[in-house]
Amino acid sequence: MLPLALSLAVLVGLALGLLGGGGSILTLPILQYVVGLEAHEAIAASLFVVGMTSLAAIIPHARAGRVHVKVGLVFGAASMVGAYSAGRFAKLIPPGILLVLFAIMMVVTAIMMLRPKRGDAVEAALGDIRFTPKQLVKIALEGLVVGAITGLVGAGGGFLVVPALVILGGLPMRTAVGTSLMVIAMKSFAGFAGHASALHLDWPLMLGITAAALFGSIFGARLAGVVDPAKLRRGFGWFVVVMGAFMLTQEVPKLLDLHWPFAVALIVAAITALIAVGIEALLKRQRLPATPSLNAPPLTKGS
Repeated sequence: MLPLALSLAVLVGLALGLLGGGGSILTLPILQYVVGLEAHEAIAASLFVVGMTSLAAIIPHARAGRVHVKVGLVFGAASMVGAYSAGRFAKLIPPGILLVLFAIMMVVTAIMMLRPKRGDAVEAALGDIRFTPKQLVKIALEGLVVGAITGLVGAGGGFLVVPALVILGGLPMRTAVGTSLMVIAMKSFAGFAGHASALHLDWPLMLGITAAALFGSIFGARLAGVVDPAKLRRGFGWFVVVMGAFMLTQEVPKLLDLHWPFAVALIVAAITALIAVGIEALLKRQRLPATPSLNAPPLTKGS
């Protein structure tokens, strides 16, 4: 199964290079179900592969000026604290629970991916990006939470980081994607350090998967400015929904000792409910009147 795992690892790199995230969403299922690693070892190896791949994918983005180093360092440093701490704590949690948490994270991630992006509008209105101390504190707190999620279940990287960088950091979408790779690398290595302290890892396997992912990341980063990101995210989002459902059908029956028909019905109902809630929230937001820009001049009488 190793050749199949290596081929799939190329997709990990493509996802990271193109979208600024999605690496762990693919890597952990590959290591768990294709290679057959135990859950804790698969999470640790996934963090290493994603961290190394992010480092490679960031280079073309940095050359194109799509990396904001100051925000990346603040967010990334806080994420490292959360990731390392959660990684040390994760060894106390049963493998089945970690995998179920990961699958739930996949579905949440898919909903975020299926959301319509407004990066171009944000980019046009930003101009010079400046940060107040209050904004930097918010960015650091968000980084701490995202890092903890990553360190615990090995997921929740780019697709939690990118929206945070756009909303809290005020970065343009393209810059947020490039900066997210910097953050992902920092917190992935911190989470890996937290997990690896209590595990025996298969380094030849990890390095082989990493090499294949690095190969994909080079092409993904180069295609980032060519491929329509909206269509790519939608297609990848539905793929993640399917993968999350598959993992839940594998792990929930083991945890709850449920019969297959009932377990499948429960999982499908839960995923459908999550997607319905996400879509309804999006429709509600789209019906709201546009918020006036903070930089817009005040209205005067007669205007």
